[in-house]
Amino acid sequence: MRKKVLVLGGNFGGVTAALSVKHALDGDVDVTVVSASDRFLFKPSLIWVPFGKRTEDDITFPLAPTFEMHGVEFVHAEAKAIAPIAKRVDTTAGPYDYLVIATGYRNDMAVVPGLEPANGVHTITTLPDAERAGAAWRRFLDGPGPVVIGATQGTGCFGAAYEFLFNTAHQLKKAGLKKRVPLTYVTAEPFLGHFGIGGLPGGERLLQLFCKKEGIQVITGTALREASPGRLLLDDGGKLDFSYAMIIPPFIGQEVVARTSGLSDGNGFVPVRDTYQSTAHPGIYAVGIAAAVTVPWTTAIPVGVPKTGFPTEVQARVAADNIAARIRGEEQARHKDFGEIPAVCVMILADRMLPPRKAGVLVPGPQAHAAKLAFEKYFLWKARNGYVRLP
Repeated sequence: MRKKVLVLGGNFGGVTAALSVKHALDGDVDVTVVSASDRFLFKPSLIWVPFGKRTEDDITFPLAPTFEMHGVEFVHAEAKAIAPIAKRVDTTAGPYDYLVIATGYRNDMAVVPGLEPANGVHTITTLPDAERAGAAWRRFLDGPGPVVIGATQGTGCFGAAYEFLFNTAHQLKKAGLKKRVPLTYVTAEPFLGHFGIGGLPGGERLLQLFCKKEGIQVITGTALREASPGRLLLDDGGKLDFSYAMIIPPFIGQEVVARTSGLSDGNGFVPVRDTYQSTAHPGIYAVGIAAAVTVPWTTAIPVGVPKTGFPTEVQARVAADNIAARIRGEEQARHKDFGEIPAVCVMILADRMLPPRKAGVLVPGPQAHAAKLAFEKYFLWKARNGYVRLP
């Protein structure tokens, strides 16, 4: 009897895992993807949406044609419940032999009381969030004032905060507001350029020079205590008044995962082995943000680690290869601890995501912007056509 692989989630991890399993077994497997969204979203480009540089049509595509092209069934539905013992998910997809959880994240806005658009505090981590941040930016241009960009305690996605900060500085200059509008970056990182990965050689100095050049005030190693209309209170008693604020919050797991008894940790993420197999349920795998990662250090203010983009693809391929091996009756041969995955980002290149490293470099500058533009076009082409075996 043909085995059935069920994948929850239709973005980076879900697309890669589903198509990789299908390709690895030459179609001798039934693969179904269940996703609450019927469109793939290139999330790294959400940083441009508030400034009108990207729209939904620019950075999304419909999932159904891609999966149909490769013989994968697609179900546009929200998974309501997971039953690991019965090997069922509460959708129209039926039972499974192997399950891949690639459900991504929810914003943990509750980490700071008042962190919400009603108080003028926006984020850009989902498409609706980024669109609301864009509407607020347009209102800001009609009545400019201080701008605060930041990342809260527990955040792991610092790259988005930095990229948005750089883009904001550029947009203020373009609008002739650079000398009139104070720009502040506030972060839980112990130092500039920590990025949730422990920093890279020379990174702190490079970012200090950039911020000084652009007139950006920097506040590191602090937690946000509360947000109210036009004001952020810091744990150290400081306060930041703003006319526009964009804050990156921590991520937590999706509700369907979090409420499955014994499957996830306190944040709704699935503890996994280096095969990306659940430590509690061997028929379940988790990849990307849905997989729990241990932070290998302690900082005065808690910071997370980035689990988006390149690491997600690596994890999805490892999980898919191991599922394919088990279906063929072979041993799982792929092992890749999260910390061993190379750090590959627009500004960051390192041989390992987490220390100890042999090599690592931070390369900010105009070339980073050009590289991201090129990568966006390449990745959307690759994903739309299902070419998951390409780098």
